[in-house]
This record gives sequence, C-alpha cells and structure tokens, in this order.
Amino acid sequence: MKKSFPRPMSLSRVKITDELYGSYVNLVAEKIIPYQWDILNDRVPGAEKSHCVENFRIAAGESQGDHYGPVFCDTDAYKWLEAVAYCIENGSDGRYEPTADDLIDLIGRAQRPNGYLNTYYTVVSPGQRWLNLTEGHELYSAGHLMEAAVAYYKATGKDKLLQIACKFADLICEVFGSGQKQCQGYPGHQEIELALVKLYHATGRARYLELADFFIKERGVRPNYLIEEIQRRQGNGLFKEFADYDEEYAQSHQPPVEQKTAEGHAVRALYMYAAMADLAIEQDDQQLNEACLKLWNNITTKRMHITGGVGTSGHLERFTVDYDLPNNSTYCESCASIALMMFGQRMASLTGDASFYDIVEKSLCNTVLAGIAVTGDKYFYVNPLEVWPENCKPSTSMSHVKPVRQPWFPVACCPPNIARTLASLAQYIYSQDDLSLYINQFISSELETSLEGAKIKLKLESSFMQDGLVTIQVQASAACSLKIRMPGYCDYPDFTLDGSGVIPTVENNYAVFILNGNGEYEISMKYEVKPHFVAANHRVRADAGKAALVKGPYVYCLEEVDNGSELSNIFIDTTANIQEGMPLAGMPGRLPVIKYSGKKIISSIADDSQLYGKPVWKFDDVNLTAVPYCLWCNREVGEMLVWQKVERLI
Repeated sequence: MKKSFPRPMSLSRVKITDELYGSYVNLVAEKIIPYQWDILNDRVPGAEKSHCVENFRIAAGESQGDHYGPVFCDTDAYKWLEAVAYCIENGSDGRYEPTADDLIDLIGRAQRPNGYLNTYYTVVSPGQRWLNLTEGHELYSAGHLMEAAVAYYKATGKDKLLQIACKFADLICEVFGSGQKQCQGYPGHQEIELALVKLYHATGRARYLELADFFIKERGVRPNYLIEEIQRRQGNGLFKEFADYDEEYAQSHQPPVEQKTAEGHAVRALYMYAAMADLAIEQDDQQLNEACLKLWNNITTKRMHITGGVGTSGHLERFTVDYDLPNNSTYCESCASIALMMFGQRMASLTGDASFYDIVEKSLCNTVLAGIAVTGDKYFYVNPLEVWPENCKPSTSMSHVKPVRQPWFPVACCPPNIARTLASLAQYIYSQDDLSLYINQFISSELETSLEGAKIKLKLESSFMQDGLVTIQVQASAACSLKIRMPGYCDYPDFTLDGSGVIPTVENNYAVFILNGNGEYEISMKYEVKPHFVAANHRVRADAGKAALVKGPYVYCLEEVDNGSELSNIFIDTTANIQEGMPLAGMPGRLPVIKYSGKKIISSIADDSQLYGKPVWKFDDVNLTAVPYCLWCNREVGEMLVWQKVERLI
C-alpha cells in the first residue's frame, strides 16, 4: 500500500475570515486582479510598460509590432490567470472569469500547430527554439502555463487552457529525454519540474511525472549541458550579467541528490527543491528525501534572514555563503520567499512534521506580506532589513534596493506571484491525509471536508497575536483525528477539550486529538505570545552586537515616521520594559505596535563639522515605537531598521 502523505486542502473547502489575511485575500479579488490586468494591457499611466497581452496578439498574427519585455514575459499572464482561478475557487470573486476566458482563447491562437507556445521565440527568434536553455526560459514559461492550466481547470471545470498546456507538454516530452534523438538538456531556470507534477495529478499521464524526474536527474551530469551550450553560442546571449555565469548559479554543479548547500539563484534553487520534494513523495525516493532535508537545514539554519528572506546577493539574486546575511544590501526577492513557502509546505507533507510550517509562516508573515502595499497597487521586489532612502541611488551598488514600493517592474515576476500566493493561501492553512486533518496555520477560517467517512465542519478563530488564544469548533459525523501544529517559537500551550484541561499526545510537532464519534467539539489553545528581543548567531557579522524584536512569527522594525532619522544611531537595552500599543490606524489585522525606551547618539566627536575626531559620545534618551515589518512603508517614505545596536553588552 502506498504511503499516505498530507495534501493541501482544496481552496473551495475553506473560507478565510481572518482580519489580516482575509483582507489580503479580498484585496487580490477586489483590487489586485483588476490592477494587474490593466498593467498587462499597458493602461496604468506612469507604470513600467508590460506589453504582455499585446505580445500574445502579435504572436497570434492579430497585431503588428515588436515583442516587448523580457523573454519570460508570458509568465505574467499565466500567473495572473492562476490568481484569477484561485479567486474563483476560493469564492472571493468570479468577475474576471469572462476576461480570463478571452485571454485563454488568445493564448490558444498564439500556440503553434505542433504545440509550441512562447511569444518571444515565436515573434523574435523562431529559429532559435530550445537552443538557449540557459537564458531562454522556454521551459520556465511552460511551467507557469501548466500551473495556471491546472488551477483554472480545478476552479472552473473548463479544460481549454489545460488542453493548451498538455499539447505543449506533449511536445516537450518529445523533444527532451534520454532517447538518442532527444535533447538531454534541462531548464536554466527551474519551475517546470514542479508544474509537471501538478499536470500529472490533473491528467494522470505518467509521462509528465517521468519528464520531471528526468529534468532533475539529468542536472549535474557531466559534461555540463548548460556550460557546453554557452560555449557553443560563443558569447551570443540575452543577459549581459551572465558574463559571471557559473555552474552553481543554476544548481548544475552537482546532481541534485548530492547537493548539501543552497547555491546560486535563490528562486531557481527553491523551485527545484520543491520539485525534488514532490518527486520524493510520488516515488518514495529516499535519496531525494535526504537531499531535501540537508538543503532545507542549510537554508534555514545558516542562509535565511530572520524575516524568512533568502538570496542575499544583489548580483545575480543568489545565495552566497553561510551566515552572510547583510541588512541594507540584501536582495531577498519576494519570489524567493514564496518559493521557500512552497518548499516548506512540501517538506511538511514529505515528513509529516509540523515544524516546517514555522518557516512557511515566517516567510508569509514578514517578507511576502511586506512585498505588497495594503492598497494592492505597489510592490517590493527586494526586501532589505535596513533602508536609508538617500543611499538607494541608481547606478550604484545599492540601486537594487527601492525605499518605496513600485507600481511595476521591468522584470515583473514578483507582483503576480504574490497575487497567486495570497489568493491560494488556504492551501497553507489545512491539509489532510487518509486518516487525519491537519491545522498548519492559525488563520481564522471555516472548513468543510470529508475524512474516512466522517463529514467535518470546522471553525477556527484566532486572536493569536492579541491574546495568544486559538479556538477550534468541530462538527464531526464520525470518529476522526485532528492534528494541530505546535509552533516552535512558543512554549507548550494550555489545551482544553470541551472546557476541560487536557494534555494531548504530540507527534512530529502536532498535538493530536482523537474525536471519538458523531458530535460537536471545542478545542482551545492558549499560548504565551509576548514581544521579545532575539539575537543572531555570532557568525552573522552584520548582526554582531545587535538584537531584533519579534512577537510570535512577526518581526518588528523601526521606521523614521515614528522614531526620527538616523536610526542606526539608536541603542537599546534588551532587558528594557516592552509594552504593546494600539495597532496602526488604517492597517489590516490589528497587529499591535510595540513601545520601549532606548538611547540615541546625537554627537560622537568634539567638532561635528569634521568627519573624524576624538570620541566624545553624547546620547539622548528616546522612546521607540516598533511596527510589524510586513506593514513598513505603508505610511511615509523614510528610514527602516530591523536589527538594532545593543548597549552594555559586556
């Protein structure tokens, strides 16, 4: 008998009622979907031009003009369709279904008779298909098409986009493989691997799973396909920054099962790791399982910011070395944190261990939410932990850091990625296997499902960040098992079942409740969730002698609007009294601000007109206000700081 793994819950079974996350889910439906549709059609004055929809019209022969935008621009439309599908499935909005159907029709008309679909190579370089896997993103774009197709089919039952995706996937299965007449290459930018697994689940066609397995296992084989391809092109490429290209950048330096450290482009790496975990589940592959665990541990214990951000190098958006976690210059692409959530979700399914959802939660609550304005129409691509706006100058090493969210980007992968993630948020809250229902996030919501013959209705009410309380009401028609994640950042909670204190069995960081039969049950958990300071490992040079403020999974930061300029001159006492204040006006979720005292350097040398001089330290006492990192830069432009200097260390 095949082992049963927890699977994410269908979005149609969950209604998110949470004050914070419900507002973001509704924001996707009400504002983000229409805003991004206008962007894709170049109808937002002052925003970066997209030309995405027009590219499909040109590829379909219905419009004249040149292809505009990056080679992977098609994926913006695919991720938009995926977000629309999730809004339909989760019941938040179906207004854009006719528009989505029209876009799908256009995509179908742009597809070539043999199934090939890519507007750049159709319009610009039809003779160069599959010749630049390193940079061309043909397989990456195809993967996002497949994900959108599966999502739209599940949400609407309409299979036109699924047929388009399958036709393209069938062509890719013919072109790539181990046969003598097949190309034995693999994607320069991974993504199709995890998409092929989804397409396999939607269609039952084993060849899609086999191709995903081929792409993973062929990577790192000698001679290196991508390096040989670069040499064949003799310097003719698409991206000038690829002059620094190396094997680690594309995770092709070793076979994936032998890799022990996260290397190269962070998003590529994490999409690949997610696919490896998928394949480990599907094929019960212990080698992939062990490799995934090693890579996960390397990232989360040595290469991840406290906010769940990963990929520190602004050059080539990549991992560097253990403990290299700069604050003001770090990259931490929004897509990388989303990919880390995807990897963590799959690792929880693979192992049955709730602790992986601690990191999923960390990325979601901090970097992913910070990536979008509460108005839905501005975005961060890069997510630093310290910002000095005047320092973020174009044409310098800091040009990648933006002190304010942008309406769009020349490379716009992050905004639609954030949209599809928030619209599908329910998949991270609940999962189930053949025997149990799992609660993985404490996000207020309602659920209806079936489990081993038991019909279950569940209502989760969380005031976790206000008073540490989570209440779960369950109606079950028969006996069932409920597993509730126990966060690693909290001490053991007080549990009650129907008003009486209980001590449940704990398995793999889940508290297990066996509900014995038909009836109604109420489970409550009371955690002590207080704000407190944390320090980094002493090997993290950027954070030496500093502390950060957290409450539960949320990281807090100082902003200039509350604390004045020159935030780097602030020193704190980690034993100081910490008080919670009222939430920021106009911000979703009732997340409290945190107040405490500190000191601020107002002078450091005798003559402040000089650049250097004899040390003469002068301090002022200051009252500080910290706000959730996820909400920073929603009020005024200004400095921001997560890690604060600590006084009296010795």
